[in-house]
Amino acid sequence: MSIEILLDRKNRCLVMLSGEIDHHNAARIRMKIDVAIDTNCPSEVFLDFSNVTFMDSSGIGLVMGRYRILREYGATLYVANCKGAIRKVMQLSGMNRLAKFVEGDLQSRFVSNLKEVKKNEQTISAQ
Repeated sequence: MSIEILLDRKNRCLVMLSGEIDHHNAARIRMKIDVAIDTNCPSEVFLDFSNVTFMDSSGIGLVMGRYRILREYGATLYVANCKGAIRKVMQLSGMNRLAKFVEGDLQSRFVSNLKEVKKNEQTISAQ
């Protein structure tokens, strides 16, 4: 599982997830996202699932927990690019009542307003 976090000048956060989300790595993913939220107080957070290959109930917990945190900040949560079984699990669990579901190439939208990029533990400032 890898995670890349983009922060843009419009105070939005894009979290690009890839690989498997299960009980073995969900806590580490939550921690990285929560640090980005607490540090930057974004108005919108997009969780991009386009490269997620497997997700168990820990992924649902990940989304629900971020929704609760963002609600305290008055921010909006978007779940992006869920496909196949992952989309079905999200819908069956009622995530569409908590988060807005969107599709498309979010990364290209963020690049023009990029503030910084965080890959795993490293931060790379945008130019």
